[in-house]
Amino acid sequence: MSITHLNRRLVSFGSQCISLATALGLAFLAGGCVTHSSGTNPAAATPGLAVLPAFTAADVPALGPAEIPVPPPAWKVSPPDTTLPGHGLRQHPMVYIGEGCNKIFVVNDGKVIWTYATGKGWEYDDVWLLSNGNVLFSRMQYAAEVTPQKQVVWHLDAPPGTEIHTVQPIGLDRVLLMENGKPAHLQVVNIKTGVVEVDHAIPDAGEGVHGEFRRVRMTAAGTYLLPFLELGKVVEYDKDFNEIWSYKIPSPWAAIRLHNGNTLISDEKDRLVREVSPHGETVWEYKLATDLPAGLQFKDSQSCVRLANGNTVLCSRGSNGAGCQLIEVTPDKQLVWALKDWTNLGPASAVQMLDDPGVPETPGDCQR
Repeated sequence: MSITHLNRRLVSFGSQCISLATALGLAFLAGGCVTHSSGTNPAAATPGLAVLPAFTAADVPALGPAEIPVPPPAWKVSPPDTTLPGHGLRQHPMVYIGEGCNKIFVVNDGKVIWTYATGKGWEYDDVWLLSNGNVLFSRMQYAAEVTPQKQVVWHLDAPPGTEIHTVQPIGLDRVLLMENGKPAHLQVVNIKTGVVEVDHAIPDAGEGVHGEFRRVRMTAAGTYLLPFLELGKVVEYDKDFNEIWSYKIPSPWAAIRLHNGNTLISDEKDRLVREVSPHGETVWEYKLATDLPAGLQFKDSQSCVRLANGNTVLCSRGSNGAGCQLIEVTPDKQLVWALKDWTNLGPASAVQMLDDPGVPETPGDCQR
């Protein structure tokens, strides 16, 4: 039994909910106050760019001690499509992962500069490049954090019968995760001590463990935003896990509380991303079936990112080589970037744009 789950048993069921001061204190203690990257806030910097040199340093091994090589891709590898809008891999420096390719990619100056492979099996769904240079990720069977030198500094296995698809850094010492299971458990784990500081059961999250959750986020206000993938709803809970907001949508893969107070939701089944107001009104929507220019194939859209310039990036598994992996659209739905590069990358489930401002470990600072 891992120390995490031993600690859970030691915490009485009645103390599963923490106070608002504690919830917000997690972010304060580990990474400063929870604020947005605007005005004179130091979060306006791009810490991801600052740490990129560490990934090409002389002490970075070709294969880390815990790495497992990934088999050759199952998709058809073809030259990158240079006829598409934008600048291909040069559009953004980024960290990139996807279901079906168990390798993390760091991209800069139009090329892959670093990878981390974890062998066969399902599946990457969440990834963060932290301001200290470490990479935090979920791998369904476990969550982990590795250095640019590919040293594992934290690892948490999902217990039998459970899955971990979502992780979020809360400062540099704590990680929020959702453990899909019967019941599911939302947790905040202190990765330095192994203590589970928040552990709340979600008893009704769907019939199957695999389809319960893909994304969970703590907001800048210290609330919890949960997209119930199988149950077709997004629910926000306060510090005591009382429901304070909800929105119905067929298959919410991800939900992001934006700086403007609205919520950006990706709907995998309906192939769209929708921004809704606190009153549930649709204020912006991009439908892949009708808004994407003719001739572009973009299916199985999963997560999304709202950039500081107002553009939205959507990720796709790309139909195993047949379609694009990423697109970027403006608020008026103009396509400014479409990436189809199956030579260097695999499917896209999540991406972090490193030229976008925000401190990753400050909840709500990055709109992803």
